[in-house]
Amino acid sequence: MTKLSVNINKFATIRNSRGGNNPNVKQAAIDAQRFGADGVTVHPRPDERHITYQDVHDIMPIITTEFNIEGNPTEQKFVDLVLAVKPHQVTLVPDALGQITSNHGWNTITHKNYLINIVNVFKNAGIRVSIFVDPIIEMVEGAAQTGTDRIELYTEGYAKGFEAATLDTRQQVIEPYLSAALKAKELGLGLNAGHDLDLHNLQYFAKTIPWLDEVSIGHALVCDALYMGYENAVQLYKRQLNF
Repeated sequence: MTKLSVNINKFATIRNSRGGNNPNVKQAAIDAQRFGADGVTVHPRPDERHITYQDVHDIMPIITTEFNIEGNPTEQKFVDLVLAVKPHQVTLVPDALGQITSNHGWNTITHKNYLINIVNVFKNAGIRVSIFVDPIIEMVEGAAQTGTDRIELYTEGYAKGFEAATLDTRQQVIEPYLSAALKAKELGLGLNAGHDLDLHNLQYFAKTIPWLDEVSIGHALVCDALYMGYENAVQLYKRQLNF
């Protein structure tokens, strides 16, 4: 069954908007696991506008499932953080400075040599590596050549297409993702997915690609938690993956 990793960045966004420690980000990580999540994800950025580097250090000791740290490894501060904390997984995302949210995957062909080097840095430290990619066969093939353990498919395009799709057109919306996922499987890569997955589109994605290892979901889950409650939201997302 596909695992659910809860991205708790938005808890930090709310906390930072007011100062202090409410909501408590460390407690959000504890509760995500207590409510049934299979892991916790954070995405610290250089400006620390949500998750701070100290948050990452504080969270690691309370992880009882899996800890996934996302970020751009071209920032040495990020590399140093990951090597110090040693999470179960690091997800390499090519974010630009000041970018509001992730909006594209790596060009694994153009950046092949760099990715080979940085993947080795993390794998030599015993950390599983996942590379964030668009659903393009060539990018999946390029990722495989870096030595990465997994890829994470960037799913914003799927989410937007699914919202506008009919029952008859859903298959064409997911087709690029299915093709990329099949290629990853063929090449022996593990498969993650994330970005704009929610209670409406998650189950179809996971049913169509049943060998999906993990989804990382934050924004939609936290928005749902505001109305449904945190525990209920986590369990509803888990239910979408349990079929």
